[in-house]
Amino acid sequence: MSAHLLSKITGMLRTFLSGNPPPICYLCAMRTVIYPGSFDPLTNGHLDVVQRAAKLFDRVIVAVALNEGKHPLFSQAERLELVRDCVKHLPNVEADAFDGLLVNYVEQRSAQAIVRGLRAVSDFEFEFQLALMNRKLNERIETIFMMPKDTYTFLSSRIVKEIARLGGDVGQFVPPQVKAALTARLAVAAV
Repeated sequence: MSAHLLSKITGMLRTFLSGNPPPICYLCAMRTVIYPGSFDPLTNGHLDVVQRAAKLFDRVIVAVALNEGKHPLFSQAERLELVRDCVKHLPNVEADAFDGLLVNYVEQRSAQAIVRGLRAVSDFEFEFQLALMNRKLNERIETIFMMPKDTYTFLSSRIVKEIARLGGDVGQFVPPQVKAALTARLAVAAV
């Protein structure tokens, strides 16, 4: 449990024990958003969306999808650990792993919304279809689209991996721990 969440729960308990019980369940009133993705690897564009969402929601859960169909460079456990390491400085952000239908995971985590990053118009059609399908599966869950800073609109995990495979420096595109993990993984693959 994050320190931010623990602090909120402690405050709720103090209010309840003071003889002024809350009119509604505080946990139900917490605004929680799920930011799902493969994050293979996490980029600075992803982190930008996480930081923006953290300003708008009480709790942000970065949900690392299994998604073996994409043939990830890193295992789900490795991606989860990298994400955790990269968001640990954000008090209301946590990382988790999931497999299966996203709407089921959102319900399981008592979240109200899904946040998705849109880099360009080309992302919109696919993301729009996903949002509509998720709404059809569970109309209670909203999808919110966020744009990263314009300096990250061209950035994708696929492009970062390709640059790294070809020996380019990805330091300006990913957090330092991700760069180190990419360098180590590709060095082993080259042997």
